Amino acid sequence: MKPTRTGAISGCLIWFIVFGILGSCLVPAGMMIGGFTSVTDFAMQTLEPLICPDGTTAKSRSYATTTNDEFGNPQPSTAYVMQCIDANGDVIKEDPVVYSFVWIGIVSGIGLILAGFLAFALAAPAGVLIGRLKNRDQKEDYTKNIEPR
Repeated sequence: MKPTRTGAISGCLIWFIVFGILGSCLVPAGMMIGGFTSVTDFAMQTLEPLICPDGTTAKSRSYATTTNDEFGNPQPSTAYVMQCIDANGDVIKEDPVVYSFVWIGIVSGIGLILAGFLAFALAAPAGVLIGRLKNRDQKEDYTKNIEPR
């Protein structure tokens, strides 16, 4: 193989490895951040054109409820729903789940895109580091195979 082709293949492989490492950290972090921020006004206003009908405004409503723990015992909990309210104050649509899944997906996607850009920025330094480590290992192996005279 030509050196440029080998360099391109190894560069892509290094980028893929760095992307996998960064993605395994940034996507779960995005999911966690998205879960915490899904009830904020910013999230509601961002998702309003996607979920609510025209002429309505998105609002968050919370209420007390219960959930079961790992042993089946009821525990107090707070639930959140997105309500689409018209100009008269009537609730036109209520969405308890989809808005949060969409918001978490958007924030996780931002984490994935960020991982891709950071992988491009860090692939070259990672390749240099791998090359130095590989050369150090090869130098040590050559000295072990030399027999004394």
